[in-house]
Amino acid sequence: MTTPEEDARASARGSASVGRDMVLAVGLLGICAGGLAVFLKTAATAGTGLPLVPVATVVVLVIGLALAKWSVAPVRRRPRRLLPSGPDPYVAPLADIPDVGGEALDHAAVDADGFEHTVAALCARDGCSPVEVVGGAGDLGADVIATTADGLRIVLQCKHYAENNRVGSQDLQRFGGTCFAVHEADVAIVVTTSSFTAPATEYAAACDILCVDADALTAWTDQTAPPPWETRTR
Repeated sequence: MTTPEEDARASARGSASVGRDMVLAVGLLGICAGGLAVFLKTAATAGTGLPLVPVATVVVLVIGLALAKWSVAPVRRRPRRLLPSGPDPYVAPLADIPDVGGEALDHAAVDADGFEHTVAALCARDGCSPVEVVGGAGDLGADVIATTADGLRIVLQCKHYAENNRVGSQDLQRFGGTCFAVHEADVAIVVTTSSFTAPATEYAAACDILCVDADALTAWTDQTAPPPWETRTR
């Protein structure tokens, strides 16, 4: 779709092109007329015996036809690229955030694989898009990868542990070795249905990894606390 300013500039360019064509046509006509006059004068002086009037008539007709064809020939213009109306076609549309019901957030009702999906549902509920569950063989420590509304890349590891099975420092170290260097996290988070050992929380603090234990997970799920990435100290 073109703007009024672009249309005005195109009209001005068209007028200028027509003006140049007129000047060229008049100049060509003058050159032809001068050449014809010289030819007639030379032929008359030389006494060649050529039928000068018919020759002149033919030449004038040829010149006139050429100019007439030039004047009515359509002007070839560079095709104008039109952009489709509506949203900018070069901006990718935002993915829809899925509806998240209460059952999708029931962490106790699922197994370890299902826990990755309930955590992903939490991220989607709180405005992340896209949200991907990537856990499995060869995941290199990442179970969920999400992007917040302001563009932060969130990498989460999910530990669906029993209450008496605490997340240890070795779990954090394995995750710490890949979350930033491999998965390029802006914010790295370990979420568990259990708790963390003291060495694990110390390592996490040193590596800027956020730890979400069972109590923090409940608060996040019940929306009595903000999403963990919003609590990060900047």
